[in-house]
Amino acid sequence: MQAVCCREWGPPDVLRLEKVARRELAPSEVRIRVHAAGVNFADSLMVGGTYQVKPPFPFTPGLEAAGEVVEVGRAVDGVRIGQRVLAVLRNGGGYAEEILVNAAAVVSIPGPMDFVTAAAFPVAYGTSQFALTQRGHLQANETLLVLGAAGGVGLTAVEIGKILGARVIAAAGGPEKLAIAREHGADEFIDYRQESIRDRVRALTDGKGVDVVFDPVGGDAFDQALRAVNWEARMLVIGFAGGRIQAVPANLILVKNISVIGVVWGAQAERDPVLISSYLSELLSWWEAGKLKPVIAKVFPLARASDALTALLSRQYAGKIVLET
Repeated sequence: MQAVCCREWGPPDVLRLEKVARRELAPSEVRIRVHAAGVNFADSLMVGGTYQVKPPFPFTPGLEAAGEVVEVGRAVDGVRIGQRVLAVLRNGGGYAEEILVNAAAVVSIPGPMDFVTAAAFPVAYGTSQFALTQRGHLQANETLLVLGAAGGVGLTAVEIGKILGARVIAAAGGPEKLAIAREHGADEFIDYRQESIRDRVRALTDGKGVDVVFDPVGGDAFDQALRAVNWEARMLVIGFAGGRIQAVPANLILVKNISVIGVVWGAQAERDPVLISSYLSELLSWWEAGKLKPVIAKVFPLARASDALTALLSRQYAGKIVLET
């Protein structure tokens, strides 16, 4: 079979499509013929050697994939050959024609959902649901600020925030991106290329500030948002797509009883795959009910995985980038 391989740390162009040997199936695993794989910012960190997980060389990136089960281990119960599934891959491997996954980590795809949409689903929606419910404890009628609100993860936070009954303020760079956030339910908007996040939030909240900040951007955006929060606000640290990992000033956290909360969904999926599968099942039921509308920004063939990652890092696309095999 073929897989995208990384043999050295570096930018996306170190990736190569290679022929690799098929691994023997463990008793608890299933073999999936991959039809599509989601592209995430964490993939670029893994390739660059700055991710918290550093697989030995050569390795294949890709934290989520969707496809068809073609083989099941002898100890597997409840998953069948021919079943359409999506999977979360804590240590990567999704950029390939086939993957081996613990059967507990796969979830059935609803009949109407295509593989590209399914591959765009687990990491982005799973992260947002886990962040807003388990980590941020977002409540109905609270105000949620979503940074990077037109990105692959940010848009999902806008949608889930609305499902949970929050007032959602979307912050993104440019009117085109904010228009997409509007289409997905955001109530208020901040173009941080043109206006201050801090000043605009204060104006929109009568000086009170927001209750929860969903931040996949980091850096300057985090710094401004921290100065625009309500008493006992929760700052959810999702990632650092802006390129700078911020230092958190403890004095500002102290004066308003602010909580700065880390969110790492992939590791949680590995520690408790049954819980994560239940989350994904709920998310898929929301999709079937028409409450979630994934945006696919661009689809690349597997052989152009490096181009897909480069496109993601450019931050010019609204929505999710996906590889198709």
